[in-house]
Amino acid sequence: MELLKYLLDLVLHLDKHLNALGGQLGGWLYVLLFLVIFCETGLVVTPFLPGDSLLFAIGALAATPGSVLDVHLVVVALSVAAVLGDTVNYWIGKRVGPAVFRSDTSRLFDRRHLDRTARFYAKYGGKTIIIARFVPIVRTFAPFVAGIGAMHYPRFLIYNVIGGVLWIASLTYAGYAFGNIPFVRKNFSLVILGIIVVSVLPAVIEVLRERWRPRPAAEAPPTTTPLASSERVP
Repeated sequence: MELLKYLLDLVLHLDKHLNALGGQLGGWLYVLLFLVIFCETGLVVTPFLPGDSLLFAIGALAATPGSVLDVHLVVVALSVAAVLGDTVNYWIGKRVGPAVFRSDTSRLFDRRHLDRTARFYAKYGGKTIIIARFVPIVRTFAPFVAGIGAMHYPRFLIYNVIGGVLWIASLTYAGYAFGNIPFVRKNFSLVILGIIVVSVLPAVIEVLRERWRPRPAAEAPPTTTPLASSERVP
């Protein structure tokens, strides 16, 4: 329970925690932020790490006079982290993904998240790599499923770079531009909470639509992987 309270306080007061870390770590804060973004995008077992709210808070911190962070250097460094993370995730999915999908009770991988991401691919195709950047949890599983679905790597890399740069730049520069406005600074926790709600809203809507969708009388048995050969992304 104490851990949950700490994590909640960490997410809702990212600005204060980042300021404290900046004072303690100095330039090493770049390394820590790089690792957080890399792990959130590159490791399927860490979708819980903060993404959107962290980027906004980083931008706000960079706009603070005397900050140890330079906003443009942050955007470049974290864009590299996001692209590398998705690349690692893709190859993990390509190498070990099929074995994971043979088990419905894996302790490391939530099958529901994987299946939900597969439905995103069925709906949006290769553009899922870009769209998923702005959807928590799906963001972590999208490159993994792309590797499983045998998406050609050069095509994946294009979407990966575009999506990674758009995601990092848009949220970081938004924090830089608006994070230190007096109203936003005074209500920073509410703003962070709003970013989280807006981020997860598409996933919630997708889950509700799936739950309310009429089921046919007889459904075909599920395939061994969420992306059948006919649905593979070119």
